[in-house]
Amino acid sequence: MNSDLIKVINQHKETIKVSMTLKEDSQRFTKLLFKAFYDCDTNAEEALIELESLFITIRNNACPEIKDLPCKLWGDFKDKIPDLYSSLKKDAEAIFNNDPASQSIEEIYLAYPGFFAISIYRMARVFYKLNLPLIPRLMTEYAHSITGIDIHPGADIGASFFIDHGTGVVIGETTEIYNNVKVYQGVTLGALTVKKEYQDTKRHPTIKQNVTIYANATILGGDTVIGENSVIGGNTWLTESVPENSIVTHNHQVEIFSKTKK
Repeated sequence: MNSDLIKVINQHKETIKVSMTLKEDSQRFTKLLFKAFYDCDTNAEEALIELESLFITIRNNACPEIKDLPCKLWGDFKDKIPDLYSSLKKDAEAIFNNDPASQSIEEIYLAYPGFFAISIYRMARVFYKLNLPLIPRLMTEYAHSITGIDIHPGADIGASFFIDHGTGVVIGETTEIYNNVKVYQGVTLGALTVKKEYQDTKRHPTIKQNVTIYANATILGGDTVIGENSVIGGNTWLTESVPENSIVTHNHQVEIFSKTKK
């Protein structure tokens, strides 16, 4: 009985080859990378050695066709670390300067899910631009699982990006976000039509600089552009562009009925 079941399982595994070890190693790599960047108790030199070893393991697992070849991608990533630091410092400062609840910059690094999600996105984005398959997605999905913030590594996000609270934020693959944009919880920057044939087209909106998007707003479509300095109110639904300096609100009607019949 068991032999027949094992045969079925093994046949399925031959058809769809998925390595949970790759996923787990990618999560370890992502966690250690964040600690190497920011944790004062993590030895940077030792962490970089371990990270390189971990990276080669997950790269070889994700890309068996280049197994044991020189690991140029890791060297390319290390070259980008100073730029990453500069970019992430601006993100942390944007959160600190815009959130009246923040008490210190250390609090941003330790306690803000938005900063963690942005950090992992920017790290994964480097590997994404180096055309490394799968691993950037596993990195951002790790951040998603912890924070509830889903940022695809293909999204192009400018400097000083601020996500407040963050739970439920979704930023699609072809989204473009300019500098100094603020996004609140539950915001979706998504595709208007989800069809496989649109895979290589721009499906997600463009958000120009200095835009604020409040909680649970939904903005859809690759042709949708939110003009600079605009404010998108909570619970709005947008599938068309708005000009710069716009204020978009969701109008709703509240009716209150008494339960007591007179």
